[in-house]
Amino acid sequence: MTIDTTDFAFHDVALWPIVRHSAASVHPGYSKQWEREMDALLALSMPFVVIMEGDEHTEEHEDRKARGIWLKKNKTALAAVCKAVIGIEASAIKRAAMQLQMSLATKAFGIRMEIVASREEALLLAERILKGKDAATSLAC
Repeated sequence: MTIDTTDFAFHDVALWPIVRHSAASVHPGYSKQWEREMDALLALSMPFVVIMEGDEHTEEHEDRKARGIWLKKNKTALAAVCKAVIGIEASAIKRAAMQLQMSLATKAFGIRMEIVASREEALLLAERILKGKDAATSLAC
């Protein structure tokens, strides 16, 4: 299935069902566009994986609050289609430190969270998860 990429400015859906998110797209007021795009992803009712690329920028309080409200409201629906969120961090020390945060987020949102060393590793893991060929074990370190 192809997806209309013209409706997406925050998420890169060119590799659908792999959805890429660049930290560089986080700017004050982004949450409304993020919500529209997340609603569109949910409406597809098809499994996908999100890859988070780049160092996270400081998020405005209002954007973080709006995103949190959306996530809480849509937790069950999102967990049904979002098979994983994969972060990329080149530093093994930082990846190890992030694992605890990822495991807490997995429990909170019911979505598998992983952290890997490279974009290539993230894409391979995303493909395995989407094909159901990767058990929910961490490949982080």
